Amino acid sequence: MASHRSPRRTPQPGQGWPARVTVLSAAAAGAAAALLPAAPAGAKPDDKPAARLNSRIDRLYEQAEVATEKYNGVAERTGKLRKQVANAQDGVARGQAKVNRLRDSLGSLAGAQYRSGGIDPAVTLMLTEDPDSYLDKAATLDRIGSRQLTRLHQLQSAQRHLEQQRSEAAGKLEQLDGLQKSLKRRKKDVQQKLAAARRLLNQLTPQQRAARDGHRDKDTHGGGLGGAKPSSQRAAAAVAAVRSAVGRPYAWGAAGPGAFDCSGLTQWAYKQAGTSIPRTSQAQRSAGQQVPLSQARPGDLVLYRDDASHVAMYVGGGQVVHAPHPGAPVRYDPVGMMPVSAVTRP
Repeated sequence: MASHRSPRRTPQPGQGWPARVTVLSAAAAGAAAALLPAAPAGAKPDDKPAARLNSRIDRLYEQAEVATEKYNGVAERTGKLRKQVANAQDGVARGQAKVNRLRDSLGSLAGAQYRSGGIDPAVTLMLTEDPDSYLDKAATLDRIGSRQLTRLHQLQSAQRHLEQQRSEAAGKLEQLDGLQKSLKRRKKDVQQKLAAARRLLNQLTPQQRAARDGHRDKDTHGGGLGGAKPSSQRAAAAVAAVRSAVGRPYAWGAAGPGAFDCSGLTQWAYKQAGTSIPRTSQAQRSAGQQVPLSQARPGDLVLYRDDASHVAMYVGGGQVVHAPHPGAPVRYDPVGMMPVSAVTRP
């Protein structure tokens, strides 16, 4: 009797243990997904990461702007101190020349006195054939001696003054060296923050970057601010200058005419109007009359954040012109683009 055995079936593709693992994994994933809250309809998965990146970029730009204004302040003091050092060094050179002239004059007087006074005056008087002439010469020598004493006092005074000038010049040079070192540290701080912001920007997609560049905060005040006319002719000239700079690039530490940072732009605009205002945004806050935001007029300086680390110029219609940050040119923005801390009318 023949034996009947069931033939061994060859496993079909997808029915072996790898497939069973896949099925189990999918089931586990499904169970885990069931425990998580469902994503809102229409939500884009990259919205939150992009928002976090933009928030970090904005924070870095703000920190860089604070560091830039500190850099500008140190740079301004350094420039003034350089002039003081140059003037002090010129004073030392003039003082040294005066001391040299007095020394030469004293040397000439001393030589003449020595040549004329080698013999005792009484003996000379007895031996001379012309006593009257000798007495005239003796009176002259006496005047020379008196003049020599005066020059000696002048020389001593000039030497003391020269030493004081040298000490002051040395002190200013030491201050200048300290400021220059501080300038390098602050420059490095700004560069590090801007480099970090660039790295974060590179993580955004082209669409996200375009959305960021085109973003404008809403103007909470609209066009109902103050008067439409500038408060003075110089304010009108400053507004014309700042409008002419729209489109020029931002560059930290720059004050025109080819590129600007925020306070460099406003300082440059008022310079074109023949008015000098300080270099930093913090100092510009105190560079005129404080007015309420509701009374802002074209040409007024609008200071932002509690530390006044950003400044713009109000140009009317609820708009300011400012130099925002690296990569963004000088542009118009709503006056309420960020918290306003002060409005100053130079």
